Amino acid sequence: MGNVKTKKFTDRLFENVQPIWEKNHNHPFVQEIGKGTLDREKFIYYIKQDYVYLVDYAKLFATGVTKARDLETMGKFAQILHETLHFEMDLHRQFAAEFGITNEELEATRPTPVNIAYTRYMLNVAQNGSLAEVVACLLPCAWDYWEIGKLLRKQYGDHLATNPYAKWIETYDSETFGEGAKWLIGLMDELADGLPERELATLEEHFQITSKYEYLFWDMNYHMQDWPL
Repeated sequence: MGNVKTKKFTDRLFENVQPIWEKNHNHPFVQEIGKGTLDREKFIYYIKQDYVYLVDYAKLFATGVTKARDLETMGKFAQILHETLHFEMDLHRQFAAEFGITNEELEATRPTPVNIAYTRYMLNVAQNGSLAEVVACLLPCAWDYWEIGKLLRKQYGDHLATNPYAKWIETYDSETFGEGAKWLIGLMDELADGLPERELATLEEHFQITSKYEYLFWDMNYHMQDWPL
């Protein structure tokens, strides 16, 4: 019969989330970053909101350290926590400086309703759920940003030299960023192995919901939405 490839849990996640991710990838915010035509003020709005988002996103990796059952996994979560705080957030500070935003302005940014809803959903799951649930919430942001980086490089790579957002695309298309996403994908499969369907369905629900929040996040930044009052 030959070698039959066993379907992994993340294969199922990837297949079932495609309708959501396709909307993410085709969102005007994402496509205009790729083309280099995104309005400067919208990108500034995004950088400030994403900076605030990353503060809470990093806390999920800290939760991963406490819920991990072995030193190797603890160490990897700690490493990604460090990279998020000192690599990705520093990158945001560099972007901010290039677009005239001071560190003080970044630190003073207050999250929008969508930003709060997204991060509080993840933090609530992380605090009350299993390590697998933490990873299910972490994964869409890490994985889909990597997918977006690769997609935009493929679609618009010939024009990166003149694209003001080239560094953003190169960051999320990079091997460094991809390695973190791949580790989380592997850990998701490891943690899901042998779980009953009821628990797998819960993990997939978290994955789908946070993927939908990714769409809302793009949309919120594109329309520069904030509190109505």
